Amino acid sequence: MALEAAKSQYRQVADLLREGIEREDYAPGSTLPAESELAAEYGVSRVTINRAVQLLRGEGLVRVLRGRGTVVRAIPPIRRNSSRRYARSSREEEGSRGAFDFEIRRLGLKPSTKLAQLGQIAPPETARGVLGLEIGEMVLVRKREMFASDEPVLLATSYFPWDLAEQAGVTDVDTGPGGTYSRLAEIGKGPVRFTEDVRVRTPLPAEERFFALSETQQVYEIVHIAYLKDGVAVEYREDVLPTYQWIMHFEWNAENDSADKEPDE
Repeated sequence: MALEAAKSQYRQVADLLREGIEREDYAPGSTLPAESELAAEYGVSRVTINRAVQLLRGEGLVRVLRGRGTVVRAIPPIRRNSSRRYARSSREEEGSRGAFDFEIRRLGLKPSTKLAQLGQIAPPETARGVLGLEIGEMVLVRKREMFASDEPVLLATSYFPWDLAEQAGVTDVDTGPGGTYSRLAEIGKGPVRFTEDVRVRTPLPAEERFFALSETQQVYEIVHIAYLKDGVAVEYREDVLPTYQWIMHFEWNAENDSADKEPDE
């Protein structure tokens, strides 16, 4: 296959491989041909193929797995609707067990969660301050490793005031239909307002291993806080997600009294 002289060969090869993946010439979860085979197919060196594959790894289109080689991404990007994912009624109608379960099933994927940590601990300083706890007060920590069709896609660590968690019955492994927020709602402590701060950062070593990230890939860190109507925070949570795997979607309605106004600079 002839390549253009005016463009870097490895970028051209990356473009062709990307197109093949998007057409599913290389099926999701399949292994790409060996570098020597791709080099022969495109008439380039193995170094060029390696550089092209590194670009695709950075985009999350392929992963290098020990014993298997270069594997095509098994699942599509997940669209995270931050504005609607905590709508309790729709989750319960479909029998989901929380926001993550709901959004993954809607994509036709299979959600699963492994509880990595559960118990009573002294809270980190950031969580203690947000939850308005005194020094010495304890929290329930729920740390989950979350998967979509067996692919690791999310790490979530939640902190709840211990007394509240006990009262709501969410100290057990299984929090039941609707998840933790539904149990809080049953005792009149269901959150009604949420804030999220999102930033992109370099993954920690444990995160890099869990998601099988390359050294060029980054993660989203989302600090999520859930509040009661009176402004009291009932959950402080930190989510970590690979940037290539998630599309952050936001939506809102313009206020009626400002519809005709010019936007602020």
